[in-house]
Amino acid sequence: MPEPLPSSRLDSDALATASDELVETLRSLIRIPSLNPVPSDVPDGETRAARWIAAALDDAGLAAEVLELVPGRGSVAARLRGDGTGGDPLLLLSHLDVVPAQAELWTHGPFDGDVADGSIWGRGAVDMKNLLAMELTVVRMLAAEARAAGRDPAADPVPGLTRDILFLSTADEEAGGLNGIGWIVQERPELVRAAAAINESGAVATTFGGRRFYPIGVAEKGYAVYRLTVRGAWGHGSMPRDDNAVIRAATAVTRLASQAAPQVTPVMRAFLDGAAREVEGDPARILRALMGDDPRPGEAALDAICDPMYARVVRALLRDTISPTILHAGVKYNVIPGEATLDIDCRVLPGTTEEDMREIIEGRLGDLAEHVEIDLIIHAPAVAAPVDAPLYRLLETTVRDHDPDGIPLPVIVPFATDAKHTAILDVPTYGFSPLRLDPEERFLERFHGVDERVGVDALRWGLPVLYDVVRRFCG
Repeated sequence: MPEPLPSSRLDSDALATASDELVETLRSLIRIPSLNPVPSDVPDGETRAARWIAAALDDAGLAAEVLELVPGRGSVAARLRGDGTGGDPLLLLSHLDVVPAQAELWTHGPFDGDVADGSIWGRGAVDMKNLLAMELTVVRMLAAEARAAGRDPAADPVPGLTRDILFLSTADEEAGGLNGIGWIVQERPELVRAAAAINESGAVATTFGGRRFYPIGVAEKGYAVYRLTVRGAWGHGSMPRDDNAVIRAATAVTRLASQAAPQVTPVMRAFLDGAAREVEGDPARILRALMGDDPRPGEAALDAICDPMYARVVRALLRDTISPTILHAGVKYNVIPGEATLDIDCRVLPGTTEEDMREIIEGRLGDLAEHVEIDLIIHAPAVAAPVDAPLYRLLETTVRDHDPDGIPLPVIVPFATDAKHTAILDVPTYGFSPLRLDPEERFLERFHGVDERVGVDALRWGLPVLYDVVRRFCG
């Protein structure tokens, strides 16, 4: 007989209490506006969040440390101890910062933490205070088990743990992490170095072709942000001219917005193949077409078999992408500008270097290139963690244990996380924030969006999943 799940050994009242605590923890974290970029009226949001978490850890009997490279930009770390026989630690990683929100567009205040219609609403509910709250709750549960056994959670091994557990929640992830985990990796690597890490963005239920999939993040695209300075000629607005810098910038936007041909990486091939084996009919046929020598026919048919939201994500995962995002030009309505600046956000697949992306941009610009200066603002390469590894196999197994009809698959995610920095220390990092969602839930549109929210039932389902992963890997 298979060994019982660790969560099945918990007292039902204790698990229910932990689930209630999870909900209230997430609501409390949402109410702390830990914004990035930092606004003048809340200059210490990340540190306030870090101190709130530190107090919750201290209350559980753990010794938490707040790290603050830049005033107001705090991170928080703690350690649970195993008996040392199981190998290197497991890192539970998260970030504290959230992007701004226009409150007037929201149904519920973005920093109110309201519970309504079965969901917790607020900025960070999806990205990513939900996993932060789950990780914090699991750590507090384990600390309570140590105390119940008469042990000091700050110094003694937790009963049944053979590995240490590192808890780390960082500042500045939304801007590349240089003032958070980037600094910690350089100056305090012992807070990060681990056998493996659990991070955001993965194991969120997605229904396709009548089946429920749990894509687990094993890789993420790299990024390169450029500022293009477009030169033209100054002149009077009454006399139009083709060398108007705005016209040249607009042409550049049009050329750059035309996306490249699709290409299938090994991770995406594994994902598409795994999904194709689980569905039938047109969905299976189109997924297999995406893996063919020419993926374009399959890609063209995506909208016929899936929601445009999912089709957009798949297209982003099959190519290097360029998104023009900010355009500035002009000094007065009647002055033709001689200069314009254009910021572009490029996301690159594994194998594409920053130099490759620069060549792609120059090639797209064509004859405009001689009028454009290209400056790199920030860059990080794509990263990947092995699928044939103990933690990944455990993530798959545990998802199946909690949802026998669910299908976990490896996937690459289109955005960047703090995994860019754990890779420096060779810590394989997996996106795993387990949520079983209603098939109609549009979770991907909640990232950085209006009315960001996460289902209460989805959270309650995910807590024992994460608890079991931690207990199994560290036990």
